[in-house]
Amino acid sequence: MSTRSIADDTRWLDATAQAELIASGDLKPSELTEAAIERIEELDGALNSVVIRWFDHARDLASGPLPDGPFKGVPFLLKNLWAPYEGQTMSNGNSALKAEKPIDDADSTLVSRFRNCGFVTLGRTASPELGSLPVTEPLAYEPTRNPWDTSRTPGGSSGGAAAAVAAGMVPIAHASDGGGSIRIPASCCGLVGLKPTQGRISKGPFLTESNLSVELAVTRTVRDTARVLDAVAGPAVGDTVIAAPPVRPYASEVGADPGQLRIGLLDHHPQGGAIHEDCVAAVRSAATQLEALGHSVAADYPASLSDSSFTPRFMALWAANMASGIRSLGATIGRDLTAAEVEPVNWALAEHAHQLSAVDHAAAIQATADFRRATHQWWQDGWDLLLTPTLGEPPLAIGECDSQPGDPMAGMRRATAFVPFTPPFNTSGQPAISLPLFWNSDGLPIGVQLVAAYGREDLLIRVASQLEAAYPWADRIPT
Repeated sequence: MSTRSIADDTRWLDATAQAELIASGDLKPSELTEAAIERIEELDGALNSVVIRWFDHARDLASGPLPDGPFKGVPFLLKNLWAPYEGQTMSNGNSALKAEKPIDDADSTLVSRFRNCGFVTLGRTASPELGSLPVTEPLAYEPTRNPWDTSRTPGGSSGGAAAAVAAGMVPIAHASDGGGSIRIPASCCGLVGLKPTQGRISKGPFLTESNLSVELAVTRTVRDTARVLDAVAGPAVGDTVIAAPPVRPYASEVGADPGQLRIGLLDHHPQGGAIHEDCVAAVRSAATQLEALGHSVAADYPASLSDSSFTPRFMALWAANMASGIRSLGATIGRDLTAAEVEPVNWALAEHAHQLSAVDHAAAIQATADFRRATHQWWQDGWDLLLTPTLGEPPLAIGECDSQPGDPMAGMRRATAFVPFTPPFNTSGQPAISLPLFWNSDGLPIGVQLVAAYGREDLLIRVASQLEAAYPWADRIPT
């Protein structure tokens, strides 16, 4: 079979199906790898999603012995953000590191687990610089574009990963989420995006799992999400936040009966902002679908989400993370970065953080703890899931979140209006999933978000697979 034929025949298969072709002997890892490389070279010129390419390294991996993991031989992409891969470079979307090309001297814990899955990693996908915005338009690499409409963003910060999966370059790609960065691009690109529980997957040995960000992947199917979560979940040495292990494999939850659930519906901005009519239509359609499956859906949501002081609490920590990130980038290349080497919005965030005192930071941490406990109480009071739009608007046009002359925070303010529903659950640490259940009249995917109690990815996977079976999306592909 020719590489062209394999590339076409496997393009829309999920990672589980591709792994089955390898396990059965119908295809070799090297054949799947060449097919994925061919698709990237053919398709990515219009999208700019794969910004660092390791094709020769991938060919070496695919032709040698691979770990006998659940995704042996499946092509894979790593995000260009805080995911060290021994022997390769990572820039975190920054121009100075792009130029210097520092080489990682060790894997992160998660990257080692991805290797043990048997994935063949082809390179890195685009991220905004330091993952700060919900669009993927780093100055170092130029914008990444949405396969459904290349004038629009694929979201961020895992926008390169989502664009590559949605376009059929690879079936699954690494993603991370500090304020919605798995769920936002999943919504924009018509994919499944699960943000795991805080402490479900180790951030070791370089980052702390006690912060806002968690990691997993974007996929086309719920079963892929469940299987990769099984493969990479669990603590590592020195972790301080550790979610209780599941009672059985997450893959066993796919197709399992979730029972009749009590689901709260939030179909408006909880703090009075504007929500696009397409996002309202999407979440109300999902509510109807869930009711048709036997669940009880009622208008209700945690009162904590209406607290207008939530955003400044979140941004205090976001700014502190940015300042810390810029310092880490400097340490990587052995000198401090200058304002000319950091994008204006990120430099402004770091400057804001430097104006905060240690007491201010401690107060922000305490405020987020208060928010977390108040939010969790809603589930404790008898609700099983919360249903919301994933985003406040359809995918934005390229450039809408740019900084403006004299106003570096203009893009961040625009971004805040775009993503009112995702950041709260990074602060609360709860698992949340975006599902592609709706397309608007322009043919753009509009995701809906389901949020479960802390540690209940099992319930999210059961319901997500129930919705996938009843209202399948696999045949919806961008032209």
